[in-house]
Amino acid sequence: MPRVIPLTPSQPRAPKPDWLKVRAPGSPRYLRLKGLMRELNLHTVCEEAQCPNIGECWNHGTATFMILGDVCTRACSYCAVAHGRPAQVDTAEPARVADAIRALGLTYVVVTSVDRDDLADGGASIFAATIRETRARLPECRIEVLIPDFQGHEAALHTVLDAQPDILNHNTETVPRLYRMARSGGRYPRTLELLDRSRRYAPQIPTKTGLMVGLGEEWDELIATFRDLRDVGCGVLTIGQYLRPSAAHAPMTRYYTPAEFAELKAIALDLGFVHVESGPLVRSSYHAHETADAYAAAAR
Repeated sequence: MPRVIPLTPSQPRAPKPDWLKVRAPGSPRYLRLKGLMRELNLHTVCEEAQCPNIGECWNHGTATFMILGDVCTRACSYCAVAHGRPAQVDTAEPARVADAIRALGLTYVVVTSVDRDDLADGGASIFAATIRETRARLPECRIEVLIPDFQGHEAALHTVLDAQPDILNHNTETVPRLYRMARSGGRYPRTLELLDRSRRYAPQIPTKTGLMVGLGEEWDELIATFRDLRDVGCGVLTIGQYLRPSAAHAPMTRYYTPAEFAELKAIALDLGFVHVESGPLVRSSYHAHETADAYAAAAR
């Protein structure tokens, strides 16, 4: 396998390959879910992060709810979510999210958030309240949380884990060399520490993480990152193509081919991950329900 060689800044941007082209959303179920989100004043990472899978996921009645507002305290160079000074915490939001989940009759949901470094607990208590409110209304619904790093505060992580989510997800995003460029306020050792702490504190809750490719990483760096994640017991991995949201964001160095994604998946599985989703359109919560089922089956 040849090493990943980034494009130089002087090279023109390559046209989007066919495997990254998706149909514009507009199904009746998509429109219904969009209307419900606006009616309940809720946010989804599907919209805020310009996810290419929004049409497919919303057509199937699934969504990733984004709590704690739609303004992030960090300005990661790859992310389309707005950054700045967030509004005050809405303590009624967990109940509204739970109402939406019940109204949709969902059996599996993902709850994520912007970074809230302005809060003492990073918003952990709102995550926990959202889990509890959802379980009170729809006990059979499984809940995955995709959490920020809470600036390394272990008590905040415990607050979320004590609410008993079904899966604890925290994205690694990229290789350690690129953290300074890509992840404003993020630290690679802190990411590994969070996943390790979660495994040790609540070993019954699987840990999951996601990586983007196309930011300028080398092939060997990706494999080394896989090994780091296995060393802290991470069991589920997602690998997807970085797509530049705008000219103001970090440049995309190249498109990986479906064959390369397949090889990365095979390597990760050989290293001991229980389940791996790897493909151009894969995002951390893409096919989350199926991923959780596959993990449970493989872990038996």
